[in-house]
Amino acid sequence: MSESPLILIRSLRKRHSPEFELSIESLQVDSGEVLCLLGPTGSGKSTLLRLLTGLERPDSGDVLFDNQNAFEAAPALTRRIITVSQRPHLLSNSVRTNVEYGLKVRGHRDRTARVDKALEQCRLTALAGRDCRTLSGGQMQLVALARALVVEPDLLLLDEPTANLDPSHVELVEQIIRESCTARQLTVILATHNLFQARRLADRVALILGGSLVETADTADFFDRPTDPVTSAFIEGRMIY
Repeated sequence: MSESPLILIRSLRKRHSPEFELSIESLQVDSGEVLCLLGPTGSGKSTLLRLLTGLERPDSGDVLFDNQNAFEAAPALTRRIITVSQRPHLLSNSVRTNVEYGLKVRGHRDRTARVDKALEQCRLTALAGRDCRTLSGGQMQLVALARALVVEPDLLLLDEPTANLDPSHVELVEQIIRESCTARQLTVILATHNLFQARRLADRVALILGGSLVETADTADFFDRPTDPVTSAFIEGRMIY
């Protein structure tokens, strides 16, 4: 692990109810890596992503982003961190307009080339003029991914991005993620409950259960040589939630 990680989490606490508290003692993410947050629905993965973007504030603890306090620097970080959710919210306009939107609000003048590149990267060139209201769920997710990638973020947060997609679009989204990481050394944090997806995409995997970080390891070690019996039970499907 790097001595200067892109993200460093220390003693993070966030209580949502008397029954649930996210509690992460220590976690770091290096620049250019893909970290998968693995766990069932309700385990705390989405809460952690919202804390990383500043949409929620912790009850206690620290999140450092590029050596800055993420909560004190939240407005400045919004241009460097982009989230793609499970159900993207798109403008009721064309695919091109949606992909261009982030560049427009950031004041970029020469947007055409970057939008064209993002459309091509996400296999959307032929759909550039289509109204987003006519797209399938898989196509809408590709638009959301293109809209995120076109602004060239330092950190891409993916919250169950393929949970509702057919297998062909799952494969396509995963391929685009891999290509983006290779091309730009993009840092990605992917929240998923899909063990197979985690194994395909991640450099490291962090298992979160009941708001607690159970184990973090390189992907091969996590799946083939887990050190915690809870991790083994989760991987082998012996755990009842």
